[in-house]
Amino acid sequence: MNSRSVAKPRNQSVLLRPAGIAGAIAMMLAASSVPALASEVSSAHRLTFAAQQPAANNPVAISQLNAAPRIQLAILLDTSNSMDGLIDQTRNQLWQLVNEFAAAKQHDVTPILEIALFEYGNSGNAQSSGYLRQLSGFTRELDAVSQGLFSLTTNGGDEYCGYAIERALQALQWSQSATDIKAIFIAGNESFAQGPVRYQDAVQLARQYGISINTIHAGSHAEGVRDGWQAGAILAGGEYLSIDTDQKVVHIEAPQDERINELNARLNETYVPYGAKGAGNAQRQWQQDQMSSEISTGLLARRARSKASEFYANADWDLVDALKDGAVAEEQIVEMEDAELPRPMQGLSAQQKLDFLQQKQLERESIRAEIVELSESRSSYVAEQQQAAAAPSVGDALTAAIRKQAGQKNFTFDD
Repeated sequence: MNSRSVAKPRNQSVLLRPAGIAGAIAMMLAASSVPALASEVSSAHRLTFAAQQPAANNPVAISQLNAAPRIQLAILLDTSNSMDGLIDQTRNQLWQLVNEFAAAKQHDVTPILEIALFEYGNSGNAQSSGYLRQLSGFTRELDAVSQGLFSLTTNGGDEYCGYAIERALQALQWSQSATDIKAIFIAGNESFAQGPVRYQDAVQLARQYGISINTIHAGSHAEGVRDGWQAGAILAGGEYLSIDTDQKVVHIEAPQDERINELNARLNETYVPYGAKGAGNAQRQWQQDQMSSEISTGLLARRARSKASEFYANADWDLVDALKDGAVAEEQIVEMEDAELPRPMQGLSAQQKLDFLQQKQLERESIRAEIVELSESRSSYVAEQQQAAAAPSVGDALTAAIRKQAGQKNFTFDD
């Protein structure tokens, strides 16, 4: 929410409110360029789209792993004042999103899910950065995304949607494959046309590179139309949805939850942290379990279902995943010093190390299978308990848009 007024350049056109969406689109396409913000925004932030090259400032460089299809989602959340409900819905429904696509396939191949997270419109971030902050680049480590969501707080600011989209285009390492799903989701409640970058320019270029922009207006449908959110989505070839951020996410507890959460604790024991990040990321995994558990045992059960899917991958710090994905070869594991390994693997012979990891892999597969089976019966129970359909939420917006776009890319879902 815009908490203060900003002097408007004399040549900046006033935002009109046309009666129909056709008029809105025509007006935006014909609009003159929005002047750049004063010198606080560096010229280095002008749009120089680098989709064909790895992003130099992306700490999580993702390679084309085994040529598997990918679902790339960049989530841009307005964290200005009054957006606490938006943040709460997103952190509560991250695992719903993951579970929605756990059974997705493209030509019988399971895709890789990568999520990036940004916040914008927050006065706690520098004005020179457009009040925007990148919390993660594209990553398969979903706990990093969850951690980022739980760290968000609101603070009054200016919401520059065009600028935020531009930065997501620049900062992330987007897939070059036309058959992958590549989507930006931007959610907020102020005018879509604020800021130093014309959103029309940003979304047009995104569409050129096969990246759809989906807009989620935190308010009434009519306000979203009026303030350009629907027009931005249409221009970008994406979807528009308005949501009620005051709606609380209800987590229905089910008879299966206790057993699922017991299995989740056992699942954590199959992770074998290694290297500089291992111990810290294993601790993060446990902390995100605790965060979910404090909200609801039902939310923890949803998270456990996500952890039982192929989308939950941690090759950067878990030796079981690293060996399975080919990130670390058997020869490298054999040669690792004890200081790089967890205590149970220290002092083991070469063969004992490999046997230890194989046993952990077998245990994990067995636990995951039981979690999946219980989760299916849990879903049936929850469906029976749910009352009349509530107003759309962030999770609904994300899943509806991705399902539609997935159909256009030959993805199927084993519902």
